[in-house]
Order: sequence, then structure tokens, then C-alpha cells
Amino acid sequence: MTSHDPVELRSIAIDVATSAAERILAKRAELAGHGDIRQFATTKSSAEDPVTIVDTLAEDFIADRLATLRPADGIIGEEGSERASESGVSWLVDPIDGTVNFLYGLPEYAVSVAAAVDGEVIAGVVVNVPRGAVYSAALGHGATVSRDGEVHTLHCTAAADPALALVATGFSYSAHWRGQQAELLTRLLPRVRDIRRMGAAALDFCRVAEGTVDAFYEHGLHCWDFAAGSLIAREAGAVVHTPRLSTPGSAGEPVSVAAGPLAPQWAELLESVGAWHSLKR
Repeated sequence: MTSHDPVELRSIAIDVATSAAERILAKRAELAGHGDIRQFATTKSSAEDPVTIVDTLAEDFIADRLATLRPADGIIGEEGSERASESGVSWLVDPIDGTVNFLYGLPEYAVSVAAAVDGEVIAGVVVNVPRGAVYSAALGHGATVSRDGEVHTLHCTAAADPALALVATGFSYSAHWRGQQAELLTRLLPRVRDIRRMGAAALDFCRVAEGTVDAFYEHGLHCWDFAAGSLIAREAGAVVHTPRLSTPGSAGEPVSVAAGPLAPQWAELLESVGAWHSLKR
């Protein structure tokens, strides 16, 4: 199969992501039977940046499933899965976005799967694993959420004034970058309604898409963090700014998404507080 049809690719992403979510829940329950599941975690970029055996198992499942369904496609996964594309389609996979939430039992972590062609995301799915919500989009076909057996079209809010905007954000695992992000936050917080930090960037994009927050910004995200969510938000009417998919998170570049009516003044606000600039290494 070498089709580039966004609707077809979205269908595949939904199948793969929801199947992975089922396995994540089952494996978490199994591990919890052996005590604190944090004993099954190791670290990556820093002591605060965990990865669990469930992340690895989920990504292996997704990579194997995609290799069976779309053997000519490429894949880039957070936990190391990598295959060059022969079809022109590449899959961007985050098996568990929000691993810290997963470890602590907070119901805000997700499977994120996106398909891209020539550097453009054309299909994406984000599954809130513990809550069972499935957010999805296909380029040019809008965005939806499936929850409790019902499917709803996603629309971002009509917010237009940053002072009345509820804003989501996130922070790096690097202490050096967290210091810079804290300084930005002190400049931004007095000028918006409030800040929310929920711990899963993919879901923050979906929050903007469904209207439960008005905007989201963060620095230093990887392509698998924002690929699916950025398309879902854009198809719901948000204005999205992300780095190129080939830009590593280590570049510290900003990511921003805001409800359409809010976007012009939101961009001005981010510029005024220095948030449009990359973090200093």
C-alpha cells in the first residue's frame, strides 16, 4: 500500500493508536500488580526524563503494525524506531506522551501517531489513553473527537483577547531550559487569564482544538510531540506555529497554537515577552 490519501492514513493511524492504547492500559495494570510501577522506569536525557518498558513495548507494537500494513513507509519513533521511507509517507510516533503522568497514575497521557509526506503532516491521531478519547484529523477534512461512542467535530474557541485566554504550556527536562521557561512565564502570566500545565504536549494541542484552553506554547518539542496534535488543532480552526519536522528538539525552538480569532494578538504577546525566540543552549 502506497496511497497518500489523508483519510485512509487517518483510518490506519486510528486503528494502530487505539490498539496500542489498549495494550498500554493492560500492561500498566499488570505492572501495578507488582508494586510501584516507577520501579520499571529508566531515564533518558536527565534524571527527570523517564522511559518505561511500556513506552518501548508500545512503540515496538506500533512499528511492527505499520510495517505490516504499510511496509514501504518510513517511521520515526521517540524510543528509537527508525526506517527510511520508500513510499514518500513517514510515520511520527510517540508511544506515550506524558510518561511522568503515566508513572504517577495521572489520567493525562497519550499515544500520538501522525503521517507526513514531504515534511507536511496529512493525518494524525492522539488517543488520551486513560480517558479513552480519540482525537483525529485528515488534511482538508476537519478534526473530530470520539468519546463514549459519540463522534464530535472539533472547533477551537472564539477567544480574541489574550488577557482573557486560558493558556497551556509545558517545561523541559533540562534544568537550564526550565530556568529560562520560568522567566518567560513570569512575564506572560500577568497578561493572560491563567496558565495550565497538564504534562502532555500532544493533548495540549487537542485541548486548543476542542476549546478547553485557548492557546498553548512550549519550547524544545520534538516532531513526534507535535506532529499529530498540530494537524488536529489546525483542522479545528487554530493557527499553529511549529518548527520543521526535521528540526531536533535540542534546537529549543518555540511551538505555538492559538484559537483563530486570538492568533494575531497572541503572536504579538509572545513576541513582547520574548517567547518567539529559541531557548539558549
